[in-house]
Amino acid sequence: MRLTSLSMNANDPTSAEAANGAGPAAAANEPTSQPAQADLEARHAELSDAYLRAKAEAENTRRRAEEEMAKARKFAVESFAESLLPVRDSLEAAIAIPAATPEQLLEGVHATLRQLTTALERNRVVEVNPPAGAKFDPHQHQAISVVPADQEPNTVVAVLQKGYTIADRVLRPALVTVSASS
Repeated sequence: MRLTSLSMNANDPTSAEAANGAGPAAAANEPTSQPAQADLEARHAELSDAYLRAKAEAENTRRRAEEEMAKARKFAVESFAESLLPVRDSLEAAIAIPAATPEQLLEGVHATLRQLTTALERNRVVEVNPPAGAKFDPHQHQAISVVPADQEPNTVVAVLQKGYTIADRVLRPALVTVSASS
């Protein structure tokens, strides 16, 4: 087997063009590749611009969402505080009466309690006050003691302190006494 090598003659223009890929066929394709390259460059510039705009829009949206979340956290208790202001006003009015009778004070306390209850309910703070005989719920009740009773085991015998939920989330469990198992 004999190996042959291609030799290029420096004086032969066809061998130099063939080596550079710019022979007569490449020269014929060059005018059509210029518009295609220009089209590709224009498309690339268009897509790059669209990408940068989309990236900036996403960043602006993220920043606006963060600002809104910060405002929501900062002012989350605003409506709750507004609903408690009349309660404070009632308490201050009660203190301002110099010689109030016990009946007047009791009437004012009841009115203030109604205002407070309304304010809590408006803000979805709901009382947890299970009746005697209700099934013990460890998610809403906290058993303080277990006592023998004439009712089913694991039921509420007495409520020692009411509990509260806000939007179905326990703020404070009700403190209860529970009936013992037989």
